[in-house]
Parts: sequence; C-alpha cells; structure tokens
Amino acid sequence: MKILTGNSNRPLAEAISARLSTPLVKAQIRRFSDNEIFVEILENVRGEDVFVIQSTSFPANDHLMELLITIDALRRSSAQRITAVIPYYGYARQDRKTGSRTPISAKLVANLITQAGANRVLTLDLHAGQIQGFFDIPLDNLYAGPDFSRDIKATFKSSDLTVVSPDVGGVVRARAIAKRVNADLAIIDKRREAAGVSEVMNVIGDVRDRDCILVDDIVDSAGTLCNAAVALKEQGARSVSAYVTHGVLSGGAVARVAAAPIEKLVITDSIQPTEAVRVSPNVRPLSIATLMAEAMRRIAEETSVSSLFD
Repeated sequence: MKILTGNSNRPLAEAISARLSTPLVKAQIRRFSDNEIFVEILENVRGEDVFVIQSTSFPANDHLMELLITIDALRRSSAQRITAVIPYYGYARQDRKTGSRTPISAKLVANLITQAGANRVLTLDLHAGQIQGFFDIPLDNLYAGPDFSRDIKATFKSSDLTVVSPDVGGVVRARAIAKRVNADLAIIDKRREAAGVSEVMNVIGDVRDRDCILVDDIVDSAGTLCNAAVALKEQGARSVSAYVTHGVLSGGAVARVAAAPIEKLVITDSIQPTEAVRVSPNVRPLSIATLMAEAMRRIAEETSVSSLFD
C-alpha cells in the first residue's frame, strides 16, 4: 500500500498517513512558466496498490488536473491499482441538466477520472447519491454522519435537541443523524429566487425552545444556512448550531456566518481550512482522517467498507 498526495489538502493526507503508519510517496508536482502541471513520482510504484489523496476544491480546475495527471503518471509507472481518494468531489452540484443546453459536469469529471486510469474512487458525502452511477469503476461513498453524531452527543447535553434540514433535499441526511442522537426532526422550506440566492419561507416542525442543529453536506456562500438560522430563531429556537461536511466557504461566507445567529459551525477538513476559517471564533474543523484512513485500510485488505456505518 502506497499513499500519494496532491497539493489540495496536504495536512489531511499527512494525518491519514500517520494513522496508517505509511509514509507519503515522494513525488514532485510543479508548474512550468505557463502554469502547465508536471508530475514526477520519485519512488518505485510498480505492482503497488496506490491511493492518491486529492480534493477538487478551490482552485478546482488546478486540483482536478493535478489529480488526473498524477493518476496518469502512476498508470504509466505500472501501479497495480490506483484509488482516487477525493474527500471533496468538486462539480458534484452539476449532477443534472438544470435547463436547456446545460452540461452534467459531475458525469464529465467522472469520465475524466476513469479515463485517466483510476481503478476505484473513495469519496465523502457526495452531494447527490446518483453520482455513484456516473462511474464505471467501483466507488465507495463515506458518510460524516456518524462522526457528527458522536460530536453532537459529546457537545450537547440538553435533551431538547432538534436536527434541522435546511432544504427538502437533505431530509434523509438529517433524519439519519436525528435517529443516531435521539432528536426530533424539522425541515426548512425555502424558495430559491435565483442561482446562489435563497429565501427561507417556512419551518416545518416545532422548534420553539429547542436547541437546533442544522445539517448539510456543503456550505458555500452560507446564504441558505444563515437564512435558515434566522428563520429558526424567529420561530423561537433557543440556539442554532450547524454541522456541514464540506466547508467551501467562498467569498465572505465566514463573515456571514459570524454575523448570523449561528453559535457554532462544525465542518470537516475534507477541504483545507482557509486562514479566515482558522481564526474564526465560531467555525470549528472536525478531522475525518481516522474515517478516511480506516476506509483505505479496508480497501487495501479487501474487507467491508460499508460495515463502518453499521
């Protein structure tokens, strides 16, 4: 078993490497003067089971190309099996045609990874489950829910907990966590007036005098999350916190969260935290290194990955 990392999230790769007691493969990833990416593997990987850790986060296109070129370099170096470990799968929100003459970019990216030479993919909390069907190679989709549930149990001692889905599409995710922490469930009904802009319309469920926990897979501009927090407070919620797997947090999202009635936003380190996230008093990263490392170990040993979530 060999582990290789790109430049998207080296701290996570090093944490995974430490948990598996397997040093990272020495490799050189650099750019020519015109910004073309060059990858050279500096160790023998012939016949090896190689895991490439690379989130396709900002800058998404650069990190995606790094991943593809690294996979190609490994394939041409006679690696026996190449697993693309993608903690955050970029372009996942473009999983269907939203209008006439629009792309399904999530499928295109799946094709690129497959054609580059990956033999399987390991990822975390895909935005849409059907993306698994976009791949013609095995894909293991891990879930941050159990880690979130353990953290919620350790953090919240109140019995008046309500897990809230910020939209109808996230109900399954929120229900699973609510069941694990023995909490009630509520749903935010929102109407999106334009792309990137959301307006909270209604809260389905009783949240008065409850400690509410918003659960989602991606927080980008944080507009939906902040509007949901305001709506919950208006309905009499005692407190509002949020647990989100992928903290994209682009633009002024961190400041937006700080100004909103959200006591604490917990995100995983599937995306390397920015400086704004690191210094924010109400954004807390939660490491997924142990989860990813255990899944990688099981893949290498050809044992069950799904039993991680039993």
